[in-house]
Amino acid sequence: MAVLESFRLDGRIALITGSSAGIGLAIARGLAEAGARVILNGRNVDTLQLAAAALVGEGHDVHTQAFDVTDSTAVSGAVQDIENRVGPLDILVNNAGIQRRGPLAEFTEANWHELMRTNLDSAFFVGQAVARCMIPRGRGRIINICSVQSELGRPNIAPYAASKGALKMLTKGMAIDWGPHGLNVNGIGPGYFKTELNAALVANPEFSDWLVHRTPSRRWGEVSELAGAAVFLASDAASFVNGHILYVDGAITASL
Repeated sequence: MAVLESFRLDGRIALITGSSAGIGLAIARGLAEAGARVILNGRNVDTLQLAAAALVGEGHDVHTQAFDVTDSTAVSGAVQDIENRVGPLDILVNNAGIQRRGPLAEFTEANWHELMRTNLDSAFFVGQAVARCMIPRGRGRIINICSVQSELGRPNIAPYAASKGALKMLTKGMAIDWGPHGLNVNGIGPGYFKTELNAALVANPEFSDWLVHRTPSRRWGEVSELAGAAVFLASDAASFVNGHILYVDGAITASL
């Protein structure tokens, strides 16, 4: 296989959780541009339909599946429905996530559990449900969206960093347990990107100035810049890449 052809995803089916906007939608678009049939996920049906219509308008093969990734029963049913209705899943991107900021001494138990359910439990629930389908087929790609906070902390986000640090280790554990069955499980660790999740930080001149000077690449990331990493990890080009976290962060994790 020619090296450029090894990046193609023609004929493959990809589920991307939390993909009605932001990073998830950008990754879905990238996988679709590489030839994959993509399934968008979220809880809001109307928002999902708008996102799907945008990708269909660009000529892509798109389906939607609305379900709550923090509900294990809903996850199992949705994955089985996708397998029956669309076809066997080749690629899963666990992207669903939230952020809750606040002083750790005052952080509420409710917010802690909400973060863990969304950022960590969901990857376990969806990853396990999809892996159970992939393992008998002896192949599959799972990509967990981690964060630079899988490695680095900042004030007022300790619970978020804990969830993303745990997701990094869950990714490695999945690779270790499922690698012998033909699955490749890796993570992408985005740095600071212009997304809805970071809108308040982007709009804050003091923080934005700090970030630009803290980042060796001297700018915020654009969500489209995550698509190439996702395509690589989902493709045959990454056939021997397993248990790895690929940081796409403008060198923040490389610099003090």
